Amino acid sequence: MSRWRTPVPAGARPDGPHEPGEQDIRADGDGEVVARALTRNDLPQALAVCALDPVASVLATARLEIALRSGFGAAAGQAWGFPAVGPLEAVCWSGANLVPVVPITDLARRAEAIAAFTTVARLYGRRSSSIVGEQRAALGLWERLSPHWPPARDVRADQPSMAIGSAPSVPAEPTVRRSVPAELDLVLPACVRMFTEEVGYSPIASGGSAYAERVRSLITEGRSFVRLVPDGDGRPAVGFKAELGAVAGGVAQVQGVWVEPAFRGRGWSESGMAAVVDATRATIAPIVSLYVNAYNERAVAAYRRVGFEQVGTFATVLF
Repeated sequence: MSRWRTPVPAGARPDGPHEPGEQDIRADGDGEVVARALTRNDLPQALAVCALDPVASVLATARLEIALRSGFGAAAGQAWGFPAVGPLEAVCWSGANLVPVVPITDLARRAEAIAAFTTVARLYGRRSSSIVGEQRAALGLWERLSPHWPPARDVRADQPSMAIGSAPSVPAEPTVRRSVPAELDLVLPACVRMFTEEVGYSPIASGGSAYAERVRSLITEGRSFVRLVPDGDGRPAVGFKAELGAVAGGVAQVQGVWVEPAFRGRGWSESGMAAVVDATRATIAPIVSLYVNAYNERAVAAYRRVGFEQVGTFATVLF
C-alpha cells in the first residue's frame, strides 16, 4: 500500500519541508494517498480554494490567514489538504472547530475529499468542540465520523447562511457602538448569558479564562458592538450586543447576537444589526454574514428585514 504522511499536531509549526524520519501511516481502503498536512508554503493555494466561496469558508479562511502571517502555532490548529498530490481541491481546518471547505461540484469527488478528511480526523480522535461549515461537507464528515467518535451533544443540521453587501433596509440604532476595553466587565456577562442560552452550558463553568480572553480580544480589535442601557439602579448594562467572530477574505461573520430579555420584541435586534452592518462595511469588510438555526424563525425574519439574504446553508455538530 502507498504511504500517507502523518498530519502535524495542533500547535506545531509545519513551516518547512517534511522532516526525514517522520512517522508515516498507511492509507486505508485501496491504499491511495488521499490527503496531506499543509505547510505554510501550501497556504496561498488553500486560501485560493476558500476564495471560491468566501462566505461559506470564512471560518477556515480566518485561521489560514493567521497561519500564513504568523505560523500554525499562532493560529492554534492545523490544516489538511485534498488531494495528497497535485493542486488542492478542498481543505479542512482543525482547531477549536473542525471546518471542512469542499467546493467540489462533482459528487463522487466530493465524497472522496470528505472521506480523506474523515481518515485524518479518525487518526487523531475528537479534539474540536464542533464540526461546522457548509451543510453537505459538515454533515458528510459527521456521518462518517459518528461511528468512531463519541456521540454529539447536538446536531444543528439546517442553519441558513445569510449575507448582506449593501446598506441595511432598516434604520440603524445610533447608540450602538464598539465596546471599549474598560467595559469588559459589562460585556463578558452578556456574552456568557448569550452563550449559555444558545449552547446550553456556561463557557466559564470550569474557569473560562480562554473564553474571557476571547471576549477581551474581540473588544480590543474593535469587533465587539454594544448598546448600553441603564439597569434598575441606573448603572450601565448591555441591552444589545454582537461580535464579528471571523473576519477574512472580504467577509465579516457576525456571531453572538443577543438582546437583553426585557427588551426583546421591540425591534432592537434589527436596528442593532443595521448599525453593526453599517460600521462593519465602512471599516472592516464589504460583506457581512451570519448563520442562524432555521427553527429560530423570529431571528431569520429579523435578519431578512435588515436586508440579509440566504446564500447557502451551514450545519453545526456540537460536542
